[in-house]
Amino acid sequence: MRIGVAGVGRIGTMHATNLATLPSIDEVVLFDPVPGRAAASAAALGGRAKAVDTLDELLTAADGVLLATPTDTHPEMLRRAIAAGVPTLCEKPIAGDLDTMRALVAEVESAGVEVLVGFQRRFDPAVVELHRRIRSGELGTVYLARAIGHDAQPPDFGYLPASGGIFRDLLIHDLDAVPWLVGEPVVEVYASGSVLVHEAFAQADDVDNAVVTLRFASGAHAVLAGGRQDALGYDHRIEVLGSKDSLAVGVDPRTPLTSLEPDGPKVAPDAYPGFTERFHRAYLNEMAVFVDVVAGKAENPSPARESLISLELALACEQSRRSGLPVRLANAAVTA
Repeated sequence: MRIGVAGVGRIGTMHATNLATLPSIDEVVLFDPVPGRAAASAAALGGRAKAVDTLDELLTAADGVLLATPTDTHPEMLRRAIAAGVPTLCEKPIAGDLDTMRALVAEVESAGVEVLVGFQRRFDPAVVELHRRIRSGELGTVYLARAIGHDAQPPDFGYLPASGGIFRDLLIHDLDAVPWLVGEPVVEVYASGSVLVHEAFAQADDVDNAVVTLRFASGAHAVLAGGRQDALGYDHRIEVLGSKDSLAVGVDPRTPLTSLEPDGPKVAPDAYPGFTERFHRAYLNEMAVFVDVVAGKAENPSPARESLISLELALACEQSRRSGLPVRLANAAVTA
């Protein structure tokens, strides 16, 4: 099987490298609009990769294609991929605004081509197991979900004006994963934020620390907390409390947290420095699942329509933060 990668920046190169480790992959085909970039990446990957000069060549050569280009290029490239009938994994988001995304989702579904959205937590083995246990009833009735998402270091300040804000850039992953785990519609959102890390966030009309409360249709709640700097390292974890069990993911010897209990865990010298290390298993599994979807051996765990939910929630969070009021969601969707 041949899988194409469009865009060989940091994320695209990581995906291409992971694809090259899969025994089912005969060749990784690379394209990048920057001249020479794809060829250099192909050379670094050795004999299992080759570079092409255009997106059309990529779509012709590949059985499936991964889009890891800037967000503003996603709609056009995704339309070209589905028009060619090529199964696609597109990095999130598939579009930068809600109207464009809704139109694009309708086009994807009309085309009948598999499109996966790259929310890597849906592919993380521990999160997948948590999802299975909730769906099987092993957790019982879900009472509360808690998600922590703290970056080790802030992003480049020049990136902030185009980031979409903390809810669309950082917390969007929790706004996707938590409703998917709980499996119920979100009916109300409340969000609050502050600037505590650097004034550059305020200058970009953003915040660098935020808390979100989600109320689900059953009355269960989720509390999401996110921040742009954690002195100890990259900390992203989820806990779910149910009537039968209490489970967590993202808690291991590399979690950047110090317990003051005598026998509690201490921060390890190799605490997670960033998202590629923390979600290494997730990214590997994401490629394996994508290949299986392309081959018709697996169902799509992250369909395009479900990516609408997280963006709708992120926009509701921003509205709530600015107004100081909760936002009711009249037509909230539920994930599978």
